[in-house]
Amino acid sequence: MNSMENQKRRISIILVLFSWIFMAAAMAAENASTIPVNVGVVVDLDEPSGKMYLSCIEMALSDFYASHAQYETRVVLNTSNSHEDVVGAAGAALDLIKNVEVKAILGPMTSMQATFVVNLGEKAHVPIISFSATSPSLTSLQSSYFFQFAQNDSTQVKAISGIVQNFGWSRVVPIYVDNMYGEGIMPFLIDALLEVDAHVPYRSVISQSATDDQIEIELYKLMTMQTRVFIVHMMPKLASQLFAKAKEIGMMDKGFVWITTNGIGDRLKAMESVLNSMQGVVSVETDVSDTLKLREFKTRWKRQFQKENPEIIDVELDAFGYRAYDAAFAIAMAVEKVGNASFGSQKGNASSFNSTDLGSLKVSQYGSNISNALSLTSFRGLAGNFSLVDRQLQLSTFKIVNVNGNGGRGRAVGYWTPENGRLVKQLNSTNSCNLSAFNCDALGPIIWPGESLSVPKGWEIPENGTKLRFGVPVRDGFSEFVKVTPNLRTNTTDVTGFSIDVFKAAVDLLPYALPYELIPYAYPNGSSAGTYNDLIYQVYLGKFDAVVGDATIRANRTLYVDFAMPYTESGVVMVVPIIDSRTKNAWVFLQPLTWDLWMTILCFFIFIGFVIWVLEHRINEDFRGPPSYQVGTSFWFSFSTMVFSQRERVVSNLGRFVMIIWVFVVLIVTQSYTANLASLLTVQQLRPAVNDLNDLLRNGEKVGYMKDAFVYDLLIQRGFDDSKLKACGSMEEIDDALSKGSANGGIAAIVHETPYMKLLVAKYCSKYTMIGPIFKTDGFGFAFPKNSPLVSDITQAILNLTDDGLMGMIEDKWIKKDSNCKDSDGNFSSSALGLDSFWGLFLIAGIASIFALIISVTSFLYEHKHVLMPPDSGTSKLKRIRTMFEIFNEKKLSSHTFRSSRHSDSGVGAQVHEVKALSPNNNWPESPQSCINHADTVSVSSRGQASPETNPTLELAITVQETH
Repeated sequence: MNSMENQKRRISIILVLFSWIFMAAAMAAENASTIPVNVGVVVDLDEPSGKMYLSCIEMALSDFYASHAQYETRVVLNTSNSHEDVVGAAGAALDLIKNVEVKAILGPMTSMQATFVVNLGEKAHVPIISFSATSPSLTSLQSSYFFQFAQNDSTQVKAISGIVQNFGWSRVVPIYVDNMYGEGIMPFLIDALLEVDAHVPYRSVISQSATDDQIEIELYKLMTMQTRVFIVHMMPKLASQLFAKAKEIGMMDKGFVWITTNGIGDRLKAMESVLNSMQGVVSVETDVSDTLKLREFKTRWKRQFQKENPEIIDVELDAFGYRAYDAAFAIAMAVEKVGNASFGSQKGNASSFNSTDLGSLKVSQYGSNISNALSLTSFRGLAGNFSLVDRQLQLSTFKIVNVNGNGGRGRAVGYWTPENGRLVKQLNSTNSCNLSAFNCDALGPIIWPGESLSVPKGWEIPENGTKLRFGVPVRDGFSEFVKVTPNLRTNTTDVTGFSIDVFKAAVDLLPYALPYELIPYAYPNGSSAGTYNDLIYQVYLGKFDAVVGDATIRANRTLYVDFAMPYTESGVVMVVPIIDSRTKNAWVFLQPLTWDLWMTILCFFIFIGFVIWVLEHRINEDFRGPPSYQVGTSFWFSFSTMVFSQRERVVSNLGRFVMIIWVFVVLIVTQSYTANLASLLTVQQLRPAVNDLNDLLRNGEKVGYMKDAFVYDLLIQRGFDDSKLKACGSMEEIDDALSKGSANGGIAAIVHETPYMKLLVAKYCSKYTMIGPIFKTDGFGFAFPKNSPLVSDITQAILNLTDDGLMGMIEDKWIKKDSNCKDSDGNFSSSALGLDSFWGLFLIAGIASIFALIISVTSFLYEHKHVLMPPDSGTSKLKRIRTMFEIFNEKKLSSHTFRSSRHSDSGVGAQVHEVKALSPNNNWPESPQSCINHADTVSVSSRGQASPETNPTLELAITVQETH
């Protein structure tokens, strides 16, 4: 039985030996059929993150060759520790290139380490593949052997500026580490912020080796500033110190805003110990899709890493670990693409290097081939699609997370996608938000520091006991705007005036407290310390936080400060004396009406007189008689209607129709003339002594200006000689100079800004008036430092003051008119009435008169058409027309005005004679006797005198007989 057991044991041992031999033979055969390719890895093995990256690289190669066992090349890793040092990283890379003759290097971890390593790779033609160096400065090396698989920091600045724009913050302070990594992003970040009208008033630079005390000093410095929006860009270790100290001194309370770049956001899991101090932080992270493959890898990696590093328990995978995994995949694929030829190297040219060690470097034969293969490599990796453009990873989506609750982990509140370059609440959402639109919120709800749900306004007045220093101008004249009065009892200074009241009223409307003190810009003796330009420049120098007073908004001043909305009228005006222009000449009666109206009235008087004569001549004895009498009567009748004193009767209906309309026109014109003439003779008529600045320049008059005012430069530019300009101070001095006049040592006009001159005219309204504006300016405004958030708030407050009417009340308080002054609109144009006021009346009168003439003439022509158009056309047209005029000159005996018993027979005989003479059946008189008989008849009826009414008919009959 024992022999049988021994025999079975021997058989088992033999089978095990045979299996070992078979496996060894298989492995030897595999090793003989694959080509090893040395690839270096430079990481900080003293840091848990370095070990995590190395673990990801090793697992990537294991997974790659497990799924690609048929590949003939095998990447052999050669790991070197950089010891968290730039020199250490360079030494490790140099050793790998020179002694191990690696064909590519994965790493190093930081941007500063990568700078020198990339130069080594360029010399040796060895591709350097960085999966965690993100500084944009590395692209300036322009090495064809450097591959930046980590997302470039410059790609996230648009996402950060989008957050700032979304909440309308105008000032931002970046806090970054003082090295290549921190400085590399700054130019791109500031440019992106400027594109959304956000400015950087200060940059906080913190040393990489800064102590807690040094960080605390810098944070206290930031607390003394108004800006409350901070963008943090540094490595997690330094960021942990920063946020812990910020939490300690109260900078993680309500009102503060903290935004971090993905250098912190992608490693939030590694900062779990300090996340409680980061509550309310908004961070940018590289968005990595949570796929099944990624979840399985996380599980395997966690188990493998804990097995290899049991002493490290708080390491978590991050986006850079995923990039390290994909980088190892990419290098394995590129090596296989190069081919199965033997990887070799050749001796470099020692003369091209200064160092002996560098001179012995060998230039890789296949470096360019591997570089080209890497450039064309693309696949679906753990972190998403892997594809390179110019040896850099293509843009990816960024996730915006809010650190709060749940143990401090980030909660996604939005995304930034490279496809549309803007923030969205959800990926693949059709609802996009244009941040330029009003009140647009592209992010989900955010819990801000201090567990506040309301969006911080981005700035605060520092609560350190200090007040804002607002400079106030000091001047001698026009104290109604700004008046500085020393208070000897309290050893303080009282500042009052229109400008001061406006500012105080605006501050009262602000939704927050604004502690400030008004500091006169003066020497200890109380005199002004400089001009307004000097005062404005003090804000630029930081000696004042603002200028409150009557400072004019000028283009040259806006180069140094920002102005709030102007609170006064704009422009430069000219004030000149006014003279009473009440007419004292003999022709004043002509001034109420313009010359075109006078001529129109004259023409219509003549025209109406003619119309009435035509309508009344044949039927009205008042309009008959010798020609001179008729002309005189017509004019007398027409012009007498001005005073309604006409004695001639109008008997025709057409004449009465015309007179009704004409009398109405005359009534309106005479009443208007009377009223305007009374105004000219009784009301004081004021006009400026000078209407144009060019008149003063042309006549060589002296012009005044205020001391230390910019108006002096404007007048010099206009062409005035310095000798013709006189500086003035107070209103009393201006009044005295204007009263003297230019010829007596004074001035002909004063040129200054509208608010000042408005005050001057209000005080001396009976003596002076304003002309202009003659130059354009923007009025008075309060000056603040460039990009100050107070500008928009004060502007809004001034608008509210204007809308509520408070601005007018303040103006009435300080700019008071003389009690003897009357309101004047300053319009000095002529008050004479013109044709444009009455042309409608004249049009109606003209149409009515012409209409009456047409009816009258038409009726006359129709009544005597047999004279104008006889059956026998032998009579000349001229004689027929003359006969018509002669008939018109006769009385119309048939008119009711001439009807009487003694005239009836005569009228009938004349009519019969006329009809007989012109009858178609009696064109020729029967005999001379018949003519005589007719003449006798006329003679008898006319009491021995030939009737003038029958003479034309008789003459026509005789003329016809003689013609034949």
